Amino acid sequence: MEKTGAQIVIDFLRHHNVECVFGYPGGAILPIYDEVYKSGIKHILTRHEQGAIHAAEGYARATGKVGVVMATSGPGATNLVTGLADAKMDSVPIIAITGQVATTLIGTDAFQEADIYGISIPVTKHNRLVRSVHDLASYLEEAYVVATSGRPGPVLVDIPKDVQNLSTKNTEFICDPRVIKRFKDLLDIEGDLDGFVKKLNEAKRPLLYVGGGALTSSAHNEVLQLAEKGNIPVAMTLMGLGAFPGTHPLSLGMMGMHGTRYANNAVSNCDMLIALGARFDDRVTGKVDAFAKQATIAHIDIDRAEIGKIVEGHFPIAGDLKTVLQTILSEVKFQPRDEWINMVNDWKKNLPLRYKREKNIIKPQYFLEKLNEITKGNAILSTDVGQHQMWSAQYYNFSHPRSFLTSGGLGTMGFGFPAAIGAKLACPDRPTFVIAGDGSFQMNIQELATASMYGVNVKIVILNNGYLGMVRQWQDIFFEKRFSHVSFDFNPNFVKLADAYGLTGKTITREDEVEEGIQFLLESDKAAILEVMIPEEEKVYPMIPAGATYNDIMDLED
Repeated sequence: MEKTGAQIVIDFLRHHNVECVFGYPGGAILPIYDEVYKSGIKHILTRHEQGAIHAAEGYARATGKVGVVMATSGPGATNLVTGLADAKMDSVPIIAITGQVATTLIGTDAFQEADIYGISIPVTKHNRLVRSVHDLASYLEEAYVVATSGRPGPVLVDIPKDVQNLSTKNTEFICDPRVIKRFKDLLDIEGDLDGFVKKLNEAKRPLLYVGGGALTSSAHNEVLQLAEKGNIPVAMTLMGLGAFPGTHPLSLGMMGMHGTRYANNAVSNCDMLIALGARFDDRVTGKVDAFAKQATIAHIDIDRAEIGKIVEGHFPIAGDLKTVLQTILSEVKFQPRDEWINMVNDWKKNLPLRYKREKNIIKPQYFLEKLNEITKGNAILSTDVGQHQMWSAQYYNFSHPRSFLTSGGLGTMGFGFPAAIGAKLACPDRPTFVIAGDGSFQMNIQELATASMYGVNVKIVILNNGYLGMVRQWQDIFFEKRFSHVSFDFNPNFVKLADAYGLTGKTITREDEVEEGIQFLLESDKAAILEVMIPEEEKVYPMIPAGATYNDIMDLED
């Protein structure tokens, strides 16, 4: 039976049980949207294509499933580029389906033509321009295999309008075996597991360095078992938060530039550092030459290209983290390690996260502490990028995996709100909060219409200091207080804006209003904005300057 290219796209979504698609239609993708209309597939119409792809990211990050986004040709497709780059940096499985001008018009500078195939090569794991309808089914299946296998990532499939309309008998979703083999091979374990386990059992001061790969591979239970069985403290990257319970006695919280002092002290004093699904990025290592130089380093990662790229490990192990840990757990021996555990606990006691409370104002750290206390660490938090992101990472103890949605590698302002919409649609029974700054929230503020239109009950917290806070902090410390173009001399009235979108809002200015404000959000039966006025001069501490060492850490009283 022949089917059109547009019908094949719908069959593909059904074949993989895709429950929700995010997108924005236009002329070059109308045949597919006509089939979406007929199919009854749940489609969320955002107000901007960037909002659509970040929502698809939020859906994927919260569930581990593939996120699907659709857009038209030209500006519709190019508006996806930031989200594609974001998903690639953070290993998020996304399939982007874009419309393209007819094959006969490609290369003629036709209306709304853009070479999204060429543009997206650097920001996708793989992409295709489909020139024949006979290849469409296999290319779509290939997209799914590539997006979800090995180290996940975004794949773009660009489908010209005539390919959507033409018919073919090639309707089976069969991926080229060479593609399957290429990505399946990444699941094989390579490395000296016996030597690694022997060294781990002998270590006096081991430390687990847990990255986002622990969540991507759903290895959180194995990480917990390894930590408890081996009696090993755990430090996490920004992307790794939630892979290990934040309240666990062995948890040291986040490491790196804005990590806890005790986590960074542990890195500097451990005799074995075990990197689990982490990539030694600059925000973690600081000056690479001085990073964990006293330690034997084991690096377990599914992406061979990451192993040895920045830090040479003594035990490089390539493979799926969950599989590797399941393989070695029976050989890991419990060690008391009293001296090491006591040392770490002393650091936790004597070098805690610190800030100065003032009752007449709201400190953002206090707000996050109260949010953590009231929600018991069970909420999904989705953040934008900046000071509010770091305060969330520091002061909220995530109890479950896939609870912290944040743009780690790319650092994308405007990510948090649409990502929260995607997460809430995926996990309707979980309270979902957006933690945003007044600057970043305005990057995709138009998605208030999406939340209102579809009744997506996300809780929006705007920590408002009237500045691009993190940029201001750097200008304060490193640029002699020359605050160049970081002040928002005009901000909208966020409460009135919520009302304009059919939502509700509230502003709080004093510490004694915080609990009431959080309850206002929790009791709302629709999306709501809580504007939290915070001091413009408040900084994120601790802080290790970029390119510096762990010995150069700056803290509140320094």
